[in-house]
Amino acid sequence: MPQSTSPQMTTSGGTLVLAPRDREPGPSRPPGPSRPPGPYRRLFAVPGARAFTAGNLLARLPMGMFSVSAVIMIAGQRGSYALAGAVTATGLAATAIVAPWTARLVDRYGQARVAVPATALAVLGSLALVLCVRHGTPDWTLFAAYAATATTPNTGGMSRARWAHLLKDDAAARHTANSFEQAVDELCFMLGPVLAAWLCAGFFPEAGTLVGAGLLLTGVVLFAAQRSTEPPVSGGTAGRRSPLRTPGMVPMLAVFLATGAVFGAMEVVTLAFADGPAAGAVLALQAAGSCLAGLAYGRARRTARLRTCLAAMTVLMALPLLAAAGTGSLLAVAGGLLLAGMATAPTMVTGMTEIQRLTPEGQLNEGMTLAVTALLGGIAAGSAAGGWTVEHAGASHGYAIPVTAAALALALSLLPARTTKARLS
Repeated sequence: MPQSTSPQMTTSGGTLVLAPRDREPGPSRPPGPSRPPGPYRRLFAVPGARAFTAGNLLARLPMGMFSVSAVIMIAGQRGSYALAGAVTATGLAATAIVAPWTARLVDRYGQARVAVPATALAVLGSLALVLCVRHGTPDWTLFAAYAATATTPNTGGMSRARWAHLLKDDAAARHTANSFEQAVDELCFMLGPVLAAWLCAGFFPEAGTLVGAGLLLTGVVLFAAQRSTEPPVSGGTAGRRSPLRTPGMVPMLAVFLATGAVFGAMEVVTLAFADGPAAGAVLALQAAGSCLAGLAYGRARRTARLRTCLAAMTVLMALPLLAAAGTGSLLAVAGGLLLAGMATAPTMVTGMTEIQRLTPEGQLNEGMTLAVTALLGGIAAGSAAGGWTVEHAGASHGYAIPVTAAALALALSLLPARTTKARLS
């Protein structure tokens, strides 16, 4: 029979009081099951992960600032958006050429030895651009100065390479890391233009470029200083082949090229459709949707195949088109962009994972930079196609270009299954 726990009488200082009866010792109650840490907590429990991520975040934020800052600065001082657009396009083309070579040097000699001097040269190019614009030098000097910024290393690729090195035996953790990196990309391209516009408008036209250059150099130096997490160098050049010669790599880069066209066209068409200060906020919704989807995708236990992600992106990219053509409402288009953006991050995460799988060991930075270069090329082509369509058919019909580009990416993703041994999964 269990012991009673009713109170008992006792005295304290000559006064009769009630005191609870002592419980009889019994079997100890087993503690409840502790909740396991989430995938992101486990990710950043890796020694050194927080330190290199903090530096990389600083270095990556300016990636969304430089183009906007350059356009505002050049157009404001020279009075020509055509000149500003031509200068930034030249920088994009130079980056597409130089970036894979910079990444190859990073793989061969190490992130710290190459990234810091390459960043210093790019920062000097940004400072030269500011001086040329400020002092009214000939237009050709602007092209030369901005082209010098093409040595900027692929900071996102270097961060992904560190995760791949640290988590080489844990595929689930690598998926979480890739999802986090994609969410960071979206966050930087969401906040970067807003910060750049605020700096240029609130202080002086060169402020965005100067702050961006300072953040880039500081972030890369802090990132490179974390030597304990740096991947080992790949060694000599004997017998090395370009990742382009890996079966399945070229079709994957074609997919990235078409995917880049989705992003480039969507940005230009949305700017034309909104045609006002609300355009930045509307575009930010697409990036916000992608950022949230990327973080959620990183927690998923199962991952989708690339074809599935591209099919979802094709369907969701039709929402802004339907909203624009059917209602003409900017609010409806904004909602469509938010939903369409949710397909972006899972697609990019799955695609980057496949690029990592295809890239030969010791050449990961080069392989991922080739993917980024393909994206940049697609963005340029999509921007041109979107602009032409807006001018000749109207902004509402311009949203057909992202849908077409997404469908093309889906079609291209079907080719490797028949022509190579690549697994798009």
